[in-house]
Amino acid sequence: MSFLNRRRFLAAAGTATAAAGVLATRTAVGAPAPGGPFRHGVASGDPLPDAVVLWTRLTPTADALPGSGTGPTVRLEWEIASDPAFRHIARSGKATATPDADHTVKVDATGLAAGTTYWYRFRYQGTVSPVGRTRTAPAAGEAVGVLRFGVVSCANYMAGHFSAYRHLAARSDLDAVIHLGDYLYEYGNGEYGPGPAIGRGHEPAHEMVSLADYRRRHAQYKTDPDLRTLHAAAPFIVTWDDHESANDAYDQGAENHTEGAEGSWTTRYAHARRAWGEWMPVREPDPRRVHRRLVFGGLADLSMLDLRSYRSRQVEQDRLGDVGDPDRTITGDAQMEWLKDGLATSRARWKLIGNPVMISPVLFPPLPEDIARPLADTTGLLPPEGVPYNVDQWDGYTADRRELLGHLRDRGIDDTVFLTGDIHSSWACDLPLDPGTYPAGSPSVATELVGTSVTSDNLDDITRSQPRTSSLAVETAIKGANRHVKYLEFDSHGYSLLEVTPQRVQMDWVYISDRTDPRATARRAAGYQVLAGSNRVSPAAAPLAD
Repeated sequence: MSFLNRRRFLAAAGTATAAAGVLATRTAVGAPAPGGPFRHGVASGDPLPDAVVLWTRLTPTADALPGSGTGPTVRLEWEIASDPAFRHIARSGKATATPDADHTVKVDATGLAAGTTYWYRFRYQGTVSPVGRTRTAPAAGEAVGVLRFGVVSCANYMAGHFSAYRHLAARSDLDAVIHLGDYLYEYGNGEYGPGPAIGRGHEPAHEMVSLADYRRRHAQYKTDPDLRTLHAAAPFIVTWDDHESANDAYDQGAENHTEGAEGSWTTRYAHARRAWGEWMPVREPDPRRVHRRLVFGGLADLSMLDLRSYRSRQVEQDRLGDVGDPDRTITGDAQMEWLKDGLATSRARWKLIGNPVMISPVLFPPLPEDIARPLADTTGLLPPEGVPYNVDQWDGYTADRRELLGHLRDRGIDDTVFLTGDIHSSWACDLPLDPGTYPAGSPSVATELVGTSVTSDNLDDITRSQPRTSSLAVETAIKGANRHVKYLEFDSHGYSLLEVTPQRVQMDWVYISDRTDPRATARRAAGYQVLAGSNRVSPAAAPLAD
């Protein structure tokens, strides 16, 4: 779900220089691709110690536009090198772009050296694509001193410019970018965000439902220069949340889907899943499965969850007593067993979990009238007295949460950190099994670090109040009622920087000055750390070094 969506408000309250020589202007990392066959740029993802996925989208002829299903089947070349001038080619080959795959191209470049930076590019009929920079994962079991990740989520094209991506792409120290979902949004123009008013209308202009719609929307997002630059700067590790299909999606439908008028959910979901698989740099040994695990030496495992495909329908506001029903699930049985087994058998110091929706329990107390009333007027569904749970998050599936956190406690599994998006705000939380008796009666068994949105509406946007004014009362009330919540900021957009060492995990939140300004500046606002063995968050001793 969105932190603030159009029908409910349940949560209430980095770029290196590239090739020299005659190709320099064409092969700079993240260089613009205006027109031509490589107008959607390049990307990489899912790094392994010996392989990485390389991606591009080819436009071979004028009619082979995204979603058209037309155009020829053509061959193109790819190469990956250990230097930006491509003097030392590590691997190369040919690939095929077909209309059946919307002319998207994915190559699993294998036989690479572990823990190594590479540069890659594609060629088609004498035209060279922009150059991308990527990096393989460290060797299995290797003693790794440090990892750095960018962490992002919730990027609504209509809501603002992707300046957060631009600032993150300027870094040269990223092992990967972790994208936690809501990479794009399904809404039509005028439904969610200023859109055309800031020159950022969606394509197509209507809500995406068909396969062609989803393909065209993915294509539009990959023409954004800041997103293209970030894709070319570092490999992505992605999962999806609801807006890649439709708001508040679950296994049999979605809040923003109407059977009949918009066709069957099974068909729409299949369209969304197919387009996502085509347009994202993901490795898909099983095209029906999104959840997967990547290993970074002996330092960290990263388990990316899919919390949309298998979940039960969200409970209604008048059935909140059903949130603990053991027959209801957010993960599905098979994914839960996969996750628990991975945590129990991991040999890594840190168990990182890419978690699309928030797992920390949050009880929302009554809100001040001057906050509650505008929210109720905007969403139409927030009662003035506040709501006790965000039922689209793990708060709506408490049996699954108790099973997972109990597994960590019973197995003595330390150093598990959930990395979360979705809620368009910034949080650092301890994760007790029983928040009511925390900390004395129920110590923390894990931690959660939540990154804010790239552009999607947060609290001050929805209430149309000045940043850091009315939100302060909500933050204070929530932290007062939820002692395990140590940091909370509801108003800012941006990205997070995550550093992992044997001694600690630290997240720094970096906020942009104005999402509607394409030249927005960025500043580091806060940092929290988790010391090894502590299972607790605490303020970071110092900002992460640039």
